[in-house]
Amino acid sequence: MIFNRQAAVRVPIPELERFLTRVRRKLRVSAGAVTVCFVTNAQMARWNKDFRAKRGPTDVLSFPADDATAGEARPVALERSLSPKPASRNARKRASGISVASSIARTSYLGDIAIAPAVACANARRFGRTFANELRILILHGVIHLLGYDHETDHGEMDRLEESLRRSLGLEQL
Repeated sequence: MIFNRQAAVRVPIPELERFLTRVRRKLRVSAGAVTVCFVTNAQMARWNKDFRAKRGPTDVLSFPADDATAGEARPVALERSLSPKPASRNARKRASGISVASSIARTSYLGDIAIAPAVACANARRFGRTFANELRILILHGVIHLLGYDHETDHGEMDRLEESLRRSLGLEQL
């Protein structure tokens, strides 16, 4: 499910819904297990400061439903803008390769992905990508995070998985 809570940048929602479905199928994640919300730079900057202690907006943030602090960590503005959904503390388990999620993770609600289209647009120009492909890459990146991977703390597992998935989904390389 994808929501657009910003008006500054036109976002191709139907096209991205189809891509999210492809990603879910590829990773064997159930329908409705992930929500994507496009937000303003101002909102993204607030969340980036609150949850990562970093200044300014970032392109994508993932909010897993099963974090120990899920009740506190999920941004209230995102919570209000999305449909209610069941959360599970056992929603994700790490594994190697593309069989990332356990059967529990595949059927439980994994979490929310927030994307700032204005930042994504600037990044697309900087990396020489189309805006639509940049958004697809961010959706894929966010889903991988929701499955328990973290490129800031692992030993390259997330990067290798993402590169493999980009190839199989027809996206540009890292």
